[in-house]
Amino acid sequence: MRLPDSDDQIVILHNPRCSKSRQGLEVLAGAGVEHQTWRYLDDPPTVDELREIGRRLGRPPIDWLRRKEEAFRASGLDAQAEDEALYELMARHPKVIERPIVIRGRRAVLGRPPEAIREVLD
Repeated sequence: MRLPDSDDQIVILHNPRCSKSRQGLEVLAGAGVEHQTWRYLDDPPTVDELREIGRRLGRPPIDWLRRKEEAFRASGLDAQAEDEALYELMARHPKVIERPIVIRGRRAVLGRPPEAIREVLD
């Protein structure tokens, strides 16, 4: 899936098994906005896409990485790891990516709590 390149496009990185991710979809539906759903576990983002998501979030990857996931613990990485190593881990093991992430044009937000998604809808 391509990242949106205009404010007319909204993409949500979604894991249907995650309650917060499902709540994020509800926020989008409640706002009545059209969006695309990126099931990132089935179609993992590339390292380049993850770098761009990080730029749009304005946050380092450690801030949107699930540190309690087994893949992170088994990786030998920690909170001081180089960003590039974290992006590579996320690309190989997308389950470590926090969700949901909503991207609208050049902006993105981590939907934790799901109400935070409204930041990119204004």
